[in-house]
Amino acid sequence: MNIALIAHDKKKDDIVRFAIAYKSILAEHTLYATGTTGLRIMKETGLDIHRFQSGPLGGDQEIGALIANNKMDVVFFFRDPLTVQPHEPDVSALVRLCDVYAVPLATNMGTAEILIKGLERGDISWRKIVSEEKGDKNEPR
Repeated sequence: MNIALIAHDKKKDDIVRFAIAYKSILAEHTLYATGTTGLRIMKETGLDIHRFQSGPLGGDQEIGALIANNKMDVVFFFRDPLTVQPHEPDVSALVRLCDVYAVPLATNMGTAEILIKGLERGDISWRKIVSEEKGDKNEPR
């Protein structure tokens, strides 16, 4: 499965700890991340990650494009709800795309742990079926 890892500045330590804790599960999938988040996770875990631009420079939108083209299966986006983000419209658009295309999204550690355990058990295998049925079509599910 294709998995995106994103974190606001004050949540980067959390997503790195998450990636360390669940490295064995994440290693079985294709990983994508925004710039700095991806670099930090790679340095701490040794995981292979395709890095996009940082979020404020368009990384959120690059991941959003994969979602809209049915090429992203799970998103872990550790958001900082207490800090105003200069690129908030991009953040909102990414969350909206996950809702439109039924892509599982975790925005905090609690939900992320439930989602990663479901991924490990195969609870998200339905994404493979949806991906095969939709192919590259741009239709919402």
